[in-house]
Amino acid sequence: MKPASLLTAFSPLEELFDNLLAVSLTGVIFYMPLYNAAGELVDFTFEYLNPAAQRMMRMPERPTLTHNEQWPHSKQHGTFDFHVEAFVTGEPREYNINYQADGYDNFYRLAARRSGAGLLVSFTDTADQPRTAVEVALRESQVAEQTARAQVERQRQQLQQVFYQAPVAIAVLDGPEYRISLANPSVCQIWGRPEEQLLGVPLLEALPELQGQGVSELLNGVLYSGEPFIGTELPFRMFRYGRLDTIYFNFVYQPQQNEQGVTTGVLVVATDVTDQVVARQQVQQLNQELEARVQERTQAALALQADLLAATQRQAQERETFYQVFEQTPALIALLRAPSHRYEYVNPTYQAFFPDRPLLGLNLAVAAPELVEQGFGKLIDHVYQTGETYFGQELPFAPPPKEGELPRARYFNFTYQAYREKGEIAGVSIFAFDVTEQVLARQAREEERQQLQAVFTQAPVAVCVFQGQDYTLDLVNPPMCEMLGQPYPALIGQPFFDALPELRSQGLAELLATVRRTAIPYVAQEQEIQLARHQPGAPGYFNFVYQPLLTADDHVMGIVCVATDVTEQVLARRQVQDLNQELAAINEELQATNEELGESNQQLTRINVDLDNFIYTASHDLREPITNLEGLIEALQEELPASSFQVPLVSSLLTMIHEAVARFQLTIAQLTDLAQLQQAQLQPPEAVDVAALVESIRLDLAPRLAAADALLSVAITTGLAISFAPKHLRSILYNLLSNAVKYRDPARRPVIALRCFRVADKVLLEVQDNGLGLDATQQTKLFGLFQRLHHDVEGSGIGLYMVKRIVDNVGGSITVRSQPGVGTVFSVYLSN
Repeated sequence: MKPASLLTAFSPLEELFDNLLAVSLTGVIFYMPLYNAAGELVDFTFEYLNPAAQRMMRMPERPTLTHNEQWPHSKQHGTFDFHVEAFVTGEPREYNINYQADGYDNFYRLAARRSGAGLLVSFTDTADQPRTAVEVALRESQVAEQTARAQVERQRQQLQQVFYQAPVAIAVLDGPEYRISLANPSVCQIWGRPEEQLLGVPLLEALPELQGQGVSELLNGVLYSGEPFIGTELPFRMFRYGRLDTIYFNFVYQPQQNEQGVTTGVLVVATDVTDQVVARQQVQQLNQELEARVQERTQAALALQADLLAATQRQAQERETFYQVFEQTPALIALLRAPSHRYEYVNPTYQAFFPDRPLLGLNLAVAAPELVEQGFGKLIDHVYQTGETYFGQELPFAPPPKEGELPRARYFNFTYQAYREKGEIAGVSIFAFDVTEQVLARQAREEERQQLQAVFTQAPVAVCVFQGQDYTLDLVNPPMCEMLGQPYPALIGQPFFDALPELRSQGLAELLATVRRTAIPYVAQEQEIQLARHQPGAPGYFNFVYQPLLTADDHVMGIVCVATDVTEQVLARRQVQDLNQELAAINEELQATNEELGESNQQLTRINVDLDNFIYTASHDLREPITNLEGLIEALQEELPASSFQVPLVSSLLTMIHEAVARFQLTIAQLTDLAQLQQAQLQPPEAVDVAALVESIRLDLAPRLAAADALLSVAITTGLAISFAPKHLRSILYNLLSNAVKYRDPARRPVIALRCFRVADKVLLEVQDNGLGLDATQQTKLFGLFQRLHHDVEGSGIGLYMVKRIVDNVGGSITVRSQPGVGTVFSVYLSN
């Protein structure tokens, strides 16, 4: 008997088929194909599910959804392709899969075959059958691994979020090549390169513009010494945003060590302080999916477990890397969770600010009430409630003092930033740097700058200070503003040649560059300069000095300019020079009288010789009579009865006689000096130590300086010596310094400055005072014999004549710049 006939004998075939589907422990699904407009098979519709399939799939007998709507990940897992292949080929197919998607997590075995216009699928579900002890253990192990993976993933994402959301730039450089193994978005933005161009690349290859800027030397110092390096506001030339810019950084190079304590790399933590803006980038999330096609359920579970274990190890390693970054960084890092701001993580640097005090697991108000009391709690509340990042710049915080110490405020740059989990704010991350030393140093520099500004502002001459390569005007006093013809706001803080562009092409930039490069002062005499305030073609004339300001290691940190306007003097002198052209025409007429002039010159020479002899004879012959006269007066005083001195007239006359004799003696002494000038030319010069000579003169003048309450400053180039007759060099300096004291202004304290230094092949001696000063008329008579320009001050009018003659005799020159009520500067140029 045939099998069909045998089955028909017991029940009709249709009834038998229905009963078989009803009692089958295997799930059975009958599909119909679904085509698109182009005739392509794109899906299947459900036509029938037997009871076992309904139970295992938790679906009705005829679902309204399509296959791909019920299992959206079917294409990704390959099951949809299996159904299409079985339908298209018409051949039976089998397929085993561990399906973990769309709410299912079971191992399925499928068998499919085309039946008429549809597709018949039979399947089994391991979850619908009793599992062996091995399967149960593997399942439990899988669940445990998945739970551990989820926990590790959450912690890794949390640390990674803090790492990637940190408002400071962080990077890890491995090995002596300093290959970039970690780079957060902030460092990518600062460096102007995407992450894929940085990871695995040596730092100086990724950022070639840093070569030659000392970066490798700094990194080598950290790598081989194991000591961190802290850089404050250091400039680097970097290429970003399409151009090469100078960027200033605060940064820390922290050595990274392995378990054996060997330094293996450098952690970089930096902030761009050029514009105080730290870029934030979106958090990148890592999603990894495990797919496995296995033949047997045990092999599939073991393979999955191995993959999970490997992934867990990789994630644990990543977590450890992030952990080491935060544990070793000098920044203060903490994670606060929930509205109560419970401490979930603090790194050692943060914990050090609260010694012997537990923080983890405690709310902010309990663990660190000082933060709440000083207003930081409200800031954290605002960040948690709004999600807006808060940037704190140099804000003070007084941490709890150590035992026996007083509270002391410290300053911090910090960021409060919300971090999210599943799209919701879970807490606030804290990232802070202690910038107390920088703030205190800047405050000290600012105080010094203000003091210096006050001195410069009150100086009677034009003064300014240049800083940096663009010669920014850091200090400008009122006389300088007046001289340049610009108001103070238009000059201060501006590059010199931006504020005064008309000076760029007049050679001053080259002079400043030379002083900055060589650290040698530059002295200009009657420099022609065309300012904007001058009429076209009518420049001004200036005497000025560019004096370099040196650091302790002799590097130029700035340039001081001290200037005076000598336009009036130069123009006046040039008017006299113009007359020379007229005199040239007259010279032709004077040619005829040369013989007469020659005879006259001889007569004048004889007269000069006679005058020198007369001066010598007068000084010599008059010395004894005046001495005798002084002795007679003293004898007369001794012989007069005591009552005579009670007569006002007698006492007054005696005083006047003594003063007259004293003046006479001074005149004779100066006449003697004049007589010795000619003979001094015959004396050989010798090397005179200028500093020693000045100190000797200062000691001689000490009583006068003390009586006048005068302030004398001396600036002499170290080791400066002049080949000169010592007596006459002393006479020059003594007369100029004593005159500075004598002709002081009673309305203010005398301030006298003596400067001696080399200028080209000459030596410049300058004496500057803030005394009575001289007008233009007085200056023309200044060096004449017996010329007294201030009659209310005692003097013979011989001292400056002698100075002028001594200087002229050695081929030198002497000039004077003076202004009534301001002061006088004598400049003596001597060949050497």
